Amino acid sequence: MLIHSMKANQLNSFLISALTEENPFITTAEVEVWLEQQNHAVQVGIEQIAFSEMTHWNFSQDQSRLQHQSGGFFSIEGIHVRTNWREVKEWEQPIINQPEIGYLGIITKEFNGILYFLLQAKIEPGNINYVQLSPTLQATRSNYSQVHGGKAPAYLEYFKDRKRAAILMDQLQSEQGARFLRKRNRNIIIQVTEAIEVQEAFIWLTLGQIKKLILKDNLVNMDTRTVISGIPFKSFEDIGLFSYNHNPVKMSMLISSVGKGISIYSFEELVAWLTALKCRYELIVTGIPLNQVKKWTITDWEIVEEEGRFFKVIAARVTISNREVSSWCQPLVKPAQDGLIAFVVKEIFGVLHFLVQAKLECGNFDILELAPTVQCLTGDYKRPEYEIPFLDLVLGASPESIRYDAMQSEEGGRFYQEQNRNRIVQVGAEFPIEVPENYTWMTLNQMNTFITFNNYLNIQARSLISAVNFL
Repeated sequence: MLIHSMKANQLNSFLISALTEENPFITTAEVEVWLEQQNHAVQVGIEQIAFSEMTHWNFSQDQSRLQHQSGGFFSIEGIHVRTNWREVKEWEQPIINQPEIGYLGIITKEFNGILYFLLQAKIEPGNINYVQLSPTLQATRSNYSQVHGGKAPAYLEYFKDRKRAAILMDQLQSEQGARFLRKRNRNIIIQVTEAIEVQEAFIWLTLGQIKKLILKDNLVNMDTRTVISGIPFKSFEDIGLFSYNHNPVKMSMLISSVGKGISIYSFEELVAWLTALKCRYELIVTGIPLNQVKKWTITDWEIVEEEGRFFKVIAARVTISNREVSSWCQPLVKPAQDGLIAFVVKEIFGVLHFLVQAKLECGNFDILELAPTVQCLTGDYKRPEYEIPFLDLVLGASPESIRYDAMQSEEGGRFYQEQNRNRIVQVGAEFPIEVPENYTWMTLNQMNTFITFNNYLNIQARSLISAVNFL
């Protein structure tokens, strides 16, 4: 047992679910088979087309933006960025402007005292392997308002009618700051007590199962990962309540997550550190016409950087047989290559700490967000434009020091086959506690506290946190 001499009522329902993999509905191994079956059951077609062939999408008359004719969904626009952060002080780029706030929502329900999460097997046009495990509800405002003229998303009524469910978690969280302009989604978990019909392509899973599946490549989509990363586990002053007769790596993650008050820095000190950095650095973002973005070219088929770096914007014709609308066209952002995100972790005072950086990205709401130790999403990180701290350590990590290693997709509704290698690497006593000024050490418990507030931890950090499992 993970818990020593503890009664279940001392834990919250989220933690009990995270410590449970047994599921009478379906085993974890069977979930992978079920996902394969869902893949074979759906007809999918993704075809790159010329911008002029897209229906309902067009460039404005002066080519200043690429937009949907309804004015909804999102647009591709140009920005000019000026900052005093790091070596590159000024640049221009295309960016996704999607000001509306969407739902990323999961319905939960208790069965025999265990909290289960209702996930769906959902295909997004940009997914590498098509079907991935998505939240119960994954919809932009344009989607759930049915701007596309199709059906309303399944289970939407549970999130709109407050009398039908209790809210367990409700947060506004940021999206990719290098690709979206100040984009946020509502990450929400609700609990129902009434009987609920499980529609086709939906499934009940424990949190422990979901976290086990995140250890595999590209099974759990980004939206599910960001929602479960914000789950509030109960904090304990006395970590001696937990048994150590278990995998020491898993136990160290659990103690870092639920242990309260044992850390190198207090939460107040961490807030002061980040506030001082935000006061020191500036981020000035100005909108410019898309066809005037320096070093980028609009062709008939793509919007591309002159050296083919970073990413390109393409047009796609999509057919997915089980969606609210079965066929449509849209722009997608296609990366130049796979990226890398990683946390370096180290035991300090006997508790596992994560090396976190404050990182500026052009689409951030508030200049800086907390990011993984290493985050390389654009450009060739093996030949960077400037030195990336701790990159060589992460790339050269020995197998015995790697605590997590998987390829994970970015959001397939906007990004075409974009994936990042996700890693957590543990270092020993030889690694210094002193780090550069925009880095600091935090426990998982402290990061979970930051997540409860808006726009603190970026989506790459949340993706990695979601992979932390205790089984």
